Amino acid sequence: MSPKIENTPRSAAGKPASGDPLAPVTLAVGQEELLAERAVQEVVAAARAADADTDVRDLGPGELQPGMLAELTSPSLFAENKVVVVRQAQDLSADTVKEVKAYLASPAEEITLVLLHAGGAKGKALLDAARKVGAREIACAKMTKPADRLAFVRAEFRALGRSVGSEACQALVDAIGSDLRELASACAQLTADVEGAIDERVVARYYTGRAEASSFAVADKAVEGQAAEALETLRWALSTGVAPVLVTSALAQGVRSIGKLASAPGGMRPGDLARELGMPPWKIDRVRRQMRGWSADGVAHALQAVAEADAAVKGGGYDPAYALEKAVVTIARAARSR
Repeated sequence: MSPKIENTPRSAAGKPASGDPLAPVTLAVGQEELLAERAVQEVVAAARAADADTDVRDLGPGELQPGMLAELTSPSLFAENKVVVVRQAQDLSADTVKEVKAYLASPAEEITLVLLHAGGAKGKALLDAARKVGAREIACAKMTKPADRLAFVRAEFRALGRSVGSEACQALVDAIGSDLRELASACAQLTADVEGAIDERVVARYYTGRAEASSFAVADKAVEGQAAEALETLRWALSTGVAPVLVTSALAQGVRSIGKLASAPGGMRPGDLARELGMPPWKIDRVRRQMRGWSADGVAHALQAVAEADAAVKGGGYDPAYALEKAVVTIARAARSR
């Protein structure tokens, strides 16, 4: 007979202790696949650490049909521990949702239920029901902000036992992009392969081409007034599949950062200035170096060039590459307008 997993005490509603991976119900909410998969892996690993014979039933989209949950969660003759994973719970039928809600009110001792839900309005009744009974909830939302991806990379390195500076983390985000799986894989690779410090040069060495061809690399060279280098990097970026709209976004961020720093009150301490402008301190140092040749008129002309390029790459022009090249040249000239 398999030993029973000693979970935290369950109330009639099955409320778990906060953070317990063996809580009666874990709710992973969001559309970021890597985070959702990690939520599942955490529960399964904890269950099998407590009982190596734990049975795992991983139900793909549409596999949980009416009547199945009762069968999966019915008491076993041998008190078998089980993890039941339900993916895309927002798409469950009304009858199945009714069964899951009934189960949530009185979960089985030997069962750990994991519900993966995309969030949003679809299937919200099930989401609300799980929250009402105190399900352990893990946020798995898509990371749309660059700052969130940067924080993710820092956390990955910390989890791997490495301390990596902000500029190296930013270089990795610039090189890889927004795919969390690729970012996590890159962190793991660098940690395994590099014995010494992981800095910007190491990132560039491992990701040559990708790092140099990123949209932010194009923007950095443009705002520094390096027209020829910016054009070369732009052409390489476009040839390797970087979307034109990402380049215009990076150009806009680069020029706006210079404008924000140029108009900031003087005499502020670095930490206060970072908070005031919404930039990390390392980025303020970089922008301060980049803004040396800029004037107020130059910033205005550059922003106009970015707006025109953005309209062109979103359907308003015939040749997005030409529109970007024109914007890059204008920005590089503006960088020497003082």
